Amino acid sequence: MADQELTWRGTVARWDRQLFDAVARRHWPGADRVLPALGRCADHGVLWGATAAAIAAVGPPRARKAAVRGIASLALASATINTVGKWSVRRPRPVLDGVPVVRQPVTPPWTTSFPSGHSASAFAFTAGLALESPGWGAAVAPVAVSVAFSRVYTGVHYPSDVMAGAALGVLAGYVVRRLARDVREARVVPGDERKAAGVPALPDGAGLVVVVNTGSGTAAEAGLDVLRERLPAAEVVECGGTELEAALASAAARATVLGVCGGDGTVNAAATAALRAGLPLAVFPGGTLNHFALDLGLSGPDDTCRAVATGQAVHITLGRFTPTPPRRPSPGPGSVAAEAGAGSAGGSGSGARYFLNNFSIGAYPELLRHRLRWGPRIGGGPAAVLAAWQVLRAERPVRLTLAGRPRSAWLLFAGNGTYQGSGPAPRRRDSLGEGLLDLRLVHGGGRPGPRLLAAAFAGPLSRSPVHVATRLRSLRIGDIPAGTALAYDGEYAQAPAALVLDALPDALTVYRPR
Repeated sequence: MADQELTWRGTVARWDRQLFDAVARRHWPGADRVLPALGRCADHGVLWGATAAAIAAVGPPRARKAAVRGIASLALASATINTVGKWSVRRPRPVLDGVPVVRQPVTPPWTTSFPSGHSASAFAFTAGLALESPGWGAAVAPVAVSVAFSRVYTGVHYPSDVMAGAALGVLAGYVVRRLARDVREARVVPGDERKAAGVPALPDGAGLVVVVNTGSGTAAEAGLDVLRERLPAAEVVECGGTELEAALASAAARATVLGVCGGDGTVNAAATAALRAGLPLAVFPGGTLNHFALDLGLSGPDDTCRAVATGQAVHITLGRFTPTPPRRPSPGPGSVAAEAGAGSAGGSGSGARYFLNNFSIGAYPELLRHRLRWGPRIGGGPAAVLAAWQVLRAERPVRLTLAGRPRSAWLLFAGNGTYQGSGPAPRRRDSLGEGLLDLRLVHGGGRPGPRLLAAAFAGPLSRSPVHVATRLRSLRIGDIPAGTALAYDGEYAQAPAALVLDALPDALTVYRPR
């Protein structure tokens, strides 16, 4: 057995050297300048980072998601190669006899030869990209192949090093896709919201009017063919963002059930229209992230179609913020949790708005404002990076009054229901029927970057030097400086001088299968 293994290794080594020497002897016009330069551009993943940024800048939301998957796959492949691969098989680099000096690197690599890290990174990025967006993957693939070939052409790797690295890169792409799918599936777990009785069952969809925001996330790819097949009598109205509110009001006036396809902001507008019309809401996830649908337990249009056809729905809580006349109640002792009693429910006064996910004042609304400003010009990904830099560099804490006490805050976050996880803006909720607001406050002082980072590690503590986390039913916020921004469900607006936040238990009926 040992003799057979030695024979096999010898055969592979001879084949490797023969192919390596064949490439060394071969001359391709222009390759002596292009291929070494291409390999240098791929050092430390610079080439692939720049490619991902370019795709994010010019591509649609799905392309941006694909670029993120590509970078994640590259990171996994690079970490695996550098921590395990290079030190498991300590293969010396090829002897450069026969490789023209013009091709050889100025500074020879010092790590072992097997496997090729450049090839792993190139194929990991391309595989991650292609598994999410085949078109972009096909466009980038020739560059990845060229980078991998350049490693043999410049004499720094044997062909088997390159093949092994490429295989590991493709495997990393599949692993990242599987992890992303598992995370998504893990989030789609129905909560304990109270079941709604007497909700209309529409077996063929008659009476359902679905408003589709064609400018929202992935609405065009959100499975509307499934809706038309499963509920053929449903009416589908497609509209752009500026026409959305009018289309929803019109649909609610003639529908038995109001349906919506779009992202969280679109679903928010539909929830408001359904609440005012007293209608149940059917949500067909069609945004980039779909936080509300995932937290509710909807994985896609199939779930919603089944719930509508059989009349299965739940009652959920809505968050609300209502502008109020400014006032200055006398300060009381205690924490934010104790002070919350000073706030009133605020009534259903004029100007009330609702949030399905969360509401915030401070750093996040400012980040959203900059991103919305620059996104149309440079793309969502670069805009997010530029917005974060601007906020961390120039933002100042917001001075306001919470339930009668002056506060200085980098961020005030109020979630509709308790969010799991630590930090000022945590991840997901187990229930949308809780009837409580999850308040996270990052105290002002210092610089925003260290404060927000410290809050992210503070955990779900009731009090820390930088972070307060508590649950309450209502909270009065006053003395909000003019020009202060607020954000709710990904939408941006100017804050009034004073407002009341409160939770409305069982305010809305939403279809969801049992």
